[in-house]
Amino acid sequence: MIPTPRCVLFDLDGTLLDSAPDLGLAANLVREGLGMAHLPLGVLRPQASNGARGLLKVALGITPEHPDYETHKSEFLRHYQNNLTTLTRRFEGVSELLDALEACGLRWGVITNKVGWLARPVMEGTGLAARAACLVAGDSTPNPKPAPDGLLLAAREIGVNPRDCIYVGDDLRDIVAGKAAGMRTVAAGWGYLGANPDLESWQADAIAMTPGALIDLMALRRAA
Repeated sequence: MIPTPRCVLFDLDGTLLDSAPDLGLAANLVREGLGMAHLPLGVLRPQASNGARGLLKVALGITPEHPDYETHKSEFLRHYQNNLTTLTRRFEGVSELLDALEACGLRWGVITNKVGWLARPVMEGTGLAARAACLVAGDSTPNPKPAPDGLLLAAREIGVNPRDCIYVGDDLRDIVAGKAAGMRTVAAGWGYLGANPDLESWQADAIAMTPGALIDLMALRRAA
């Protein structure tokens, strides 16, 4: 059990939204343009939280140092922009989690490393934008996660002290950022988990394997 916060902040991809199908499709369309076969979504899925950098590393075996990286990244972003919410959905239980927060009068927001011109339409297309108290994108501050800058900005925008916030994310960088911001942290075990799925080693304040488990961790059912 963790104390009920004044505000709950979330990562986006892999925490609130299962965006891997659309991100994976974009990566596969880059491969298709190069005459390569599509990869199974299961191969691409663990890198969905890492955006173009992570997906192109799996899809093409290249990193930003590769001379053709920027060309392939532009193609990836073009394909993704055309399919931002074609297959993207809220994770099972997320709608109930957000309803529980709002029923208790708690505000919630999103801090993502996805750039704003992609994050905003994704939030709008999935019905989150109108409900969120804030959206801090990867280009909203000079330093994205794991730096705490975006989380601190979100707390300022909402008007709460960082120590009264919980940050929930599915990647180690989310926990690092949350701790650096002075927030309590929850590892979202239902997400993509990136290259380090050993949640215990993240040293978050708590682990929730489902959105429903997070409701119970914060005693929201009792509070409502």
